[in-house]
Amino acid sequence: MTSTPGPVKSWLLASRPKTLPAAAVPVVVGSAVAFGQQKFALGPALAALAGAALIQIGTNFANDYFDAKSGADNENRLGPTRAVQAGLVTPNAMKWATVLAFLASALVGLYLIGVGGWPILVIGILSILSGIAYTGGPYPLGYNGLGDVFVFIFFGLIAVTATHYVQALSFSVEALVASVPIGLLSTAILIVNNYRDIDTDRVAHKNTLAVRLGRSATRKQYAITVLGAYAVPLAQVLAGLSSIWVLLPLLSLPLAFKNIRALARLEGPALNPLLARTAGLLTLFGLLYAIGFTL
Repeated sequence: MTSTPGPVKSWLLASRPKTLPAAAVPVVVGSAVAFGQQKFALGPALAALAGAALIQIGTNFANDYFDAKSGADNENRLGPTRAVQAGLVTPNAMKWATVLAFLASALVGLYLIGVGGWPILVIGILSILSGIAYTGGPYPLGYNGLGDVFVFIFFGLIAVTATHYVQALSFSVEALVASVPIGLLSTAILIVNNYRDIDTDRVAHKNTLAVRLGRSATRKQYAITVLGAYAVPLAQVLAGLSSIWVLLPLLSLPLAFKNIRALARLEGPALNPLLARTAGLLTLFGLLYAIGFTL
Protein backbone atom coordinates (compact mmCIF):
# COMPACT_ATOMS: atom_id res chain seq x y z
CA MET A 1 0.00 0.00 0.00
CA THR A 2 1.47 3.38 -1.04
CA SER A 3 1.29 6.41 1.22
CA THR A 4 -0.25 9.68 0.08
CA PRO A 5 2.40 12.33 -0.70
CA GLY A 6 2.52 15.38 1.55
CA PRO A 7 1.87 18.93 0.27
CA VAL A 8 5.50 19.65 -0.69
CA LYS A 9 5.90 16.38 -2.57
CA SER A 10 2.51 16.85 -4.23
CA TRP A 11 3.50 20.27 -5.61
CA LEU A 12 6.89 18.93 -6.65
CA LEU A 13 5.07 16.15 -8.49
CA ALA A 14 2.79 18.70 -10.17
CA SER A 15 5.77 20.78 -11.33
CA ARG A 16 7.06 17.71 -13.26
CA PRO A 17 10.79 18.26 -12.63
CA LYS A 18 11.71 15.64 -15.24
CA THR A 19 10.36 17.99 -17.94
CA LEU A 20 12.65 20.87 -16.93
CA PRO A 21 15.52 19.81 -19.22
CA ALA A 22 13.24 20.83 -22.10
CA ALA A 23 13.32 24.34 -20.63
CA ALA A 24 16.99 24.42 -19.61
CA VAL A 25 18.72 22.84 -22.61
CA PRO A 26 17.60 25.49 -25.16
CA VAL A 27 18.91 28.22 -22.86
CA VAL A 28 22.24 26.43 -22.47
CA VAL A 29 22.60 26.01 -26.24
CA GLY A 30 21.56 29.60 -27.01
CA SER A 31 24.05 30.86 -24.43
CA ALA A 32 26.79 28.63 -25.87
CA VAL A 33 26.23 30.10 -29.34
CA ALA A 34 26.55 33.58 -27.83
CA PHE A 35 29.71 32.50 -25.96
CA GLY A 36 31.25 31.17 -29.17
CA GLN A 37 30.57 34.55 -30.77
CA GLN A 38 32.11 36.32 -27.74
CA LYS A 39 28.73 37.85 -26.87
CA PHE A 40 27.84 35.86 -23.75
CA ALA A 41 26.15 37.86 -20.95
CA LEU A 42 25.68 36.13 -17.59
CA GLY A 43 22.76 38.22 -16.29
CA PRO A 44 20.47 37.74 -19.30
CA ALA A 45 21.50 34.07 -19.54
CA LEU A 46 20.48 33.37 -15.94
CA ALA A 47 17.27 35.37 -16.33
CA ALA A 48 16.41 33.43 -19.50
CA LEU A 49 16.97 30.18 -17.61
CA ALA A 50 14.73 31.26 -14.73
CA GLY A 51 12.04 32.56 -17.07
CA ALA A 52 12.04 29.39 -19.16
CA ALA A 53 11.78 27.18 -16.08
CA LEU A 54 8.87 29.22 -14.67
CA ILE A 55 7.00 29.11 -17.98
CA GLN A 56 7.58 25.35 -18.14
CA ILE A 57 6.24 24.90 -14.60
CA GLY A 58 3.28 27.17 -15.32
CA THR A 59 2.50 25.14 -18.43
CA ASN A 60 2.74 21.91 -16.42
CA PHE A 61 0.35 23.29 -13.80
CA ALA A 62 -2.07 24.42 -16.53
CA ASN A 63 -1.90 20.98 -18.16
CA ASP A 64 -2.59 19.30 -14.84
CA TYR A 65 -5.63 21.52 -14.28
CA PHE A 66 -7.13 21.39 -17.78
CA ASP A 67 -6.45 17.68 -18.40
CA ALA A 68 -8.25 16.79 -15.16
CA LYS A 69 -11.09 19.16 -15.99
CA SER A 70 -11.56 17.67 -19.48
CA GLY A 71 -11.30 14.07 -18.30
CA ALA A 72 -8.14 13.35 -20.31
CA ASP A 73 -6.46 12.49 -17.00
CA ASN A 74 -8.51 9.77 -15.28
CA GLU A 75 -8.18 6.50 -13.39
CA ASN A 76 -7.01 4.76 -16.57
CA ARG A 77 -3.96 6.99 -16.92
CA LEU A 78 -0.79 5.11 -17.93
CA GLY A 79 1.72 7.86 -17.20
CA PRO A 80 3.03 9.36 -13.95
CA THR A 81 0.53 10.53 -11.33
CA ARG A 82 -1.14 13.89 -11.98
CA ALA A 83 -1.84 15.97 -8.89
CA VAL A 84 -5.39 17.19 -9.57
CA GLN A 85 -6.66 13.92 -11.03
CA ALA A 86 -5.22 12.00 -8.08
CA GLY A 87 -6.80 14.39 -5.57
CA LEU A 88 -3.45 15.59 -4.23
CA VAL A 89 -4.15 19.24 -5.14
CA THR A 90 -7.54 20.90 -5.56
CA PRO A 91 -8.44 22.31 -8.98
CA ASN A 92 -8.74 25.81 -7.54
CA ALA A 93 -5.30 25.65 -5.94
CA MET A 94 -3.79 24.40 -9.21
CA LYS A 95 -5.46 27.21 -11.13
CA TRP A 96 -3.97 29.84 -8.83
CA ALA A 97 -0.57 28.13 -8.87
CA THR A 98 -0.66 28.40 -12.67
CA VAL A 99 -1.36 32.12 -12.43
CA LEU A 100 1.45 32.66 -9.92
CA ALA A 101 3.99 30.71 -11.99
CA PHE A 102 3.22 32.75 -15.09
CA LEU A 103 3.26 36.01 -13.10
CA ALA A 104 6.69 35.09 -11.72
CA SER A 105 7.92 34.42 -15.27
CA ALA A 106 6.54 37.81 -16.31
CA LEU A 107 8.51 39.52 -13.52
CA VAL A 108 11.70 37.90 -14.77
CA GLY A 109 10.63 38.93 -18.24
CA LEU A 110 10.57 42.60 -17.26
CA TYR A 111 14.34 42.49 -16.84
CA LEU A 112 14.76 40.72 -20.17
CA ILE A 113 12.48 43.24 -21.88
CA GLY A 114 14.71 45.98 -20.49
CA VAL A 115 17.66 44.23 -22.11
CA GLY A 116 16.16 43.06 -25.39
CA GLY A 117 13.24 45.41 -25.99
CA TRP A 118 9.85 44.78 -27.60
CA PRO A 119 10.76 41.48 -29.35
CA ILE A 120 11.17 39.88 -25.93
CA LEU A 121 7.84 41.34 -24.80
CA VAL A 122 6.10 39.72 -27.77
CA ILE A 123 7.88 36.39 -27.21
CA GLY A 124 7.01 36.42 -23.51
CA ILE A 125 3.32 37.09 -24.11
CA LEU A 126 3.10 34.43 -26.81
CA SER A 127 4.94 31.90 -24.63
CA ILE A 128 2.54 32.36 -21.70
CA LEU A 129 -0.57 32.35 -23.90
CA SER A 130 0.63 29.21 -25.66
CA GLY A 131 1.38 27.52 -22.35
CA ILE A 132 -2.25 28.04 -21.37
CA ALA A 133 -3.64 27.26 -24.83
CA TYR A 134 -1.76 23.96 -24.99
CA THR A 135 -4.55 22.22 -23.04
CA GLY A 136 -6.93 25.12 -22.25
CA GLY A 137 -9.06 27.65 -24.05
CA PRO A 138 -11.58 27.21 -26.87
CA TYR A 139 -9.14 25.33 -29.14
CA PRO A 140 -6.53 23.47 -27.06
CA LEU A 141 -3.43 22.93 -29.18
CA GLY A 142 -2.58 19.57 -27.64
CA TYR A 143 -6.12 18.28 -28.18
CA ASN A 144 -6.12 19.18 -31.86
CA GLY A 145 -2.90 17.66 -33.14
CA LEU A 146 -0.84 20.86 -32.83
CA GLY A 147 1.18 19.97 -29.74
CA ASP A 148 4.17 18.80 -31.75
CA VAL A 149 4.33 22.07 -33.68
CA PHE A 150 3.94 24.05 -30.44
CA VAL A 151 6.85 22.23 -28.78
CA PHE A 152 9.14 22.53 -31.80
CA ILE A 153 8.53 26.28 -32.09
CA PHE A 154 8.59 27.30 -28.43
CA PHE A 155 11.09 24.80 -26.99
CA GLY A 156 13.33 24.95 -30.03
CA LEU A 157 13.22 27.90 -32.40
CA ILE A 158 12.08 30.59 -29.97
CA ALA A 159 13.83 29.39 -26.80
CA VAL A 160 17.29 29.11 -28.38
CA THR A 161 17.15 32.22 -30.57
CA ALA A 162 15.60 34.41 -27.85
CA THR A 163 18.26 33.32 -25.35
CA HIS A 164 20.95 34.23 -27.85
CA TYR A 165 19.22 37.52 -28.71
CA VAL A 166 19.07 38.86 -25.13
CA GLN A 167 22.85 38.40 -24.93
CA ALA A 168 24.04 39.34 -28.42
CA LEU A 169 21.21 41.86 -29.11
CA SER A 170 21.24 40.75 -32.74
CA PHE A 171 19.80 37.94 -34.84
CA SER A 172 22.06 35.00 -35.65
CA VAL A 173 21.61 32.39 -38.38
CA GLU A 174 23.84 30.09 -36.36
CA ALA A 175 21.49 30.34 -33.36
CA LEU A 176 18.48 29.66 -35.59
CA VAL A 177 20.12 26.56 -37.04
CA ALA A 178 21.13 25.41 -33.54
CA SER A 179 17.51 25.71 -32.42
CA VAL A 180 16.32 23.08 -34.92
CA PRO A 181 17.80 19.90 -33.36
CA ILE A 182 16.83 21.10 -29.88
CA GLY A 183 13.26 21.61 -31.05
CA LEU A 184 13.23 18.20 -32.73
CA LEU A 185 14.44 16.34 -29.63
CA SER A 186 12.02 18.26 -27.41
CA THR A 187 9.26 17.18 -29.77
CA ALA A 188 10.49 13.59 -29.52
CA ILE A 189 9.72 13.66 -25.78
CA LEU A 190 6.12 14.64 -26.55
CA ILE A 191 5.88 11.95 -29.24
CA VAL A 192 6.69 9.21 -26.70
CA ASN A 193 4.21 10.66 -24.22
CA ASN A 194 1.42 10.80 -26.80
CA TYR A 195 2.28 7.38 -28.25
CA ARG A 196 1.90 5.84 -24.79
CA ASP A 197 -1.49 7.54 -24.34
CA ILE A 198 -3.01 6.87 -27.77
CA ASP A 199 -5.80 4.63 -26.47
CA THR A 200 -6.78 6.71 -23.44
CA ASP A 201 -6.49 9.99 -25.38
CA ARG A 202 -8.73 8.64 -28.14
CA VAL A 203 -11.42 7.77 -25.58
CA ALA A 204 -11.10 11.26 -24.04
CA HIS A 205 -11.35 12.86 -27.52
CA LYS A 206 -7.84 14.26 -27.12
CA ASN A 207 -6.84 14.12 -30.76
CA THR A 208 -3.08 14.40 -30.50
CA LEU A 209 -0.99 13.91 -33.62
CA ALA A 210 -0.23 10.38 -32.39
CA VAL A 211 -3.96 9.62 -32.21
CA ARG A 212 -4.41 10.98 -35.73
CA LEU A 213 -1.42 9.12 -37.20
CA GLY A 214 -1.72 5.80 -35.40
CA ARG A 215 1.02 3.69 -33.86
CA SER A 216 3.01 2.70 -36.94
CA ALA A 217 3.26 6.22 -38.36
CA THR A 218 4.04 7.68 -34.91
CA ARG A 219 6.98 5.28 -34.54
CA LYS A 220 8.27 6.50 -37.90
CA GLN A 221 7.71 10.11 -36.81
CA TYR A 222 9.81 9.51 -33.69
CA ALA A 223 12.67 7.97 -35.69
CA ILE A 224 12.65 10.78 -38.26
CA THR A 225 12.49 13.44 -35.54
CA VAL A 226 15.35 11.99 -33.50
CA LEU A 227 17.65 11.22 -36.44
CA GLY A 228 16.79 14.57 -38.04
CA ALA A 229 18.37 16.27 -35.04
CA TYR A 230 21.70 14.60 -35.84
CA ALA A 231 21.56 15.70 -39.46
CA VAL A 232 21.69 19.38 -38.45
CA PRO A 233 25.26 19.48 -37.02
CA LEU A 234 26.47 17.63 -40.11
CA ALA A 235 24.80 20.20 -42.34
CA GLN A 236 26.31 23.04 -40.27
CA VAL A 237 29.84 21.75 -40.76
CA LEU A 238 29.36 20.94 -44.45
CA ALA A 239 27.94 24.42 -45.04
CA GLY A 240 30.85 26.03 -43.20
CA LEU A 241 28.51 27.64 -40.69
CA SER A 242 30.16 26.14 -37.61
CA SER A 243 33.38 24.38 -36.66
CA ILE A 244 33.79 20.63 -36.59
CA TRP A 245 33.32 20.70 -32.80
CA VAL A 246 29.53 20.92 -33.24
CA LEU A 247 29.69 17.26 -34.31
CA LEU A 248 30.21 16.27 -30.66
CA PRO A 249 26.48 15.35 -30.28
CA LEU A 250 27.09 12.43 -32.63
CA LEU A 251 28.67 10.68 -29.64
CA SER A 252 25.12 10.22 -28.30
CA LEU A 253 23.88 8.53 -31.49
CA PRO A 254 23.97 4.99 -30.00
CA LEU A 255 21.48 6.12 -27.34
CA ALA A 256 19.27 7.56 -30.08
CA PHE A 257 19.17 4.21 -31.93
CA LYS A 258 18.48 2.39 -28.66
CA ASN A 259 15.49 4.66 -28.01
CA ILE A 260 14.14 4.20 -31.54
CA ARG A 261 14.31 0.41 -31.19
CA ALA A 262 12.62 0.59 -27.77
CA LEU A 263 9.60 2.47 -29.09
CA ALA A 264 9.00 -0.32 -31.59
CA ARG A 265 8.60 -2.97 -28.87
CA LEU A 266 7.26 -1.24 -25.75
CA GLU A 267 3.66 -0.43 -24.84
CA GLY A 268 1.74 1.24 -22.01
CA PRO A 269 3.51 2.07 -18.71
CA ALA A 270 6.67 0.38 -20.00
CA LEU A 271 7.14 3.50 -22.13
CA ASN A 272 7.65 5.73 -19.08
CA PRO A 273 11.38 4.87 -18.81
CA LEU A 274 11.73 5.61 -22.54
CA LEU A 275 10.16 9.00 -21.91
CA ALA A 276 12.87 9.68 -19.33
CA ARG A 277 15.58 8.36 -21.68
CA THR A 278 14.38 10.65 -24.47
CA ALA A 279 14.64 13.61 -22.09
CA GLY A 280 18.10 12.33 -21.20
CA LEU A 281 18.99 12.19 -24.88
CA LEU A 282 17.93 15.83 -25.27
CA THR A 283 20.09 16.78 -22.28
CA LEU A 284 23.14 14.86 -23.48
CA PHE A 285 22.83 16.09 -27.06
CA GLY A 286 22.32 19.66 -25.84
CA LEU A 287 25.31 19.63 -23.50
CA LEU A 288 27.61 18.16 -26.17
CA TYR A 289 26.27 20.67 -28.69
CA ALA A 290 26.88 23.53 -26.25
CA ILE A 291 30.44 22.36 -25.63
CA GLY A 292 30.97 22.26 -29.37
CA PHE A 293 29.87 25.89 -29.74
CA THR A 294 32.06 27.05 -26.88
CA LEU A 295 35.09 25.36 -28.44
